[in-house]
Amino acid sequence: MQTNTLKIIVISIALFFFLAQLLIRIIKLRRDRGKDEWTEVDDMEGLEFENWCALLLRQNGFQNVTVTKGSYDQGVDIHAQKDEIKYAIQCKCYSSALGNTPIQEVFTGKTIYRCHVGVVMTNSYFTENAKKAAEATGILLWDRDRLEKMMENADR
Repeated sequence: MQTNTLKIIVISIALFFFLAQLLIRIIKLRRDRGKDEWTEVDDMEGLEFENWCALLLRQNGFQNVTVTKGSYDQGVDIHAQKDEIKYAIQCKCYSSALGNTPIQEVFTGKTIYRCHVGVVMTNSYFTENAKKAAEATGILLWDRDRLEKMMENADR
């Protein structure tokens, strides 16, 4: 009887360590996958980044997501809708912080296309002046941290 109990204890401990190692591997893979995805995103060209942003929006519940044709888009790369709210979105894949220009452009495009909300999405961050311009114009700034949260939400 004692040998059976001892076997069960040993098997339970071995199973516990196996599951713990498996869990650690899963966590590392998820963390590393996020890094790999950012490396991929950071290397994207304009239209590729715009299409990636459109997919991310769809995965976060936006509908009627369309990427504009490029030239003469009035500063709007993506049109999208969520809860009957129309969004005009400009996408910028940059290696440095964004200044005022994208905020000014999407503000104009939002007005021309009669959208409710203007957004600048970037894999980077925004300068303090850009943040002030966005606050003054009501434009939303979705930086790398916000996109990271959207990526996590898309995984669910």
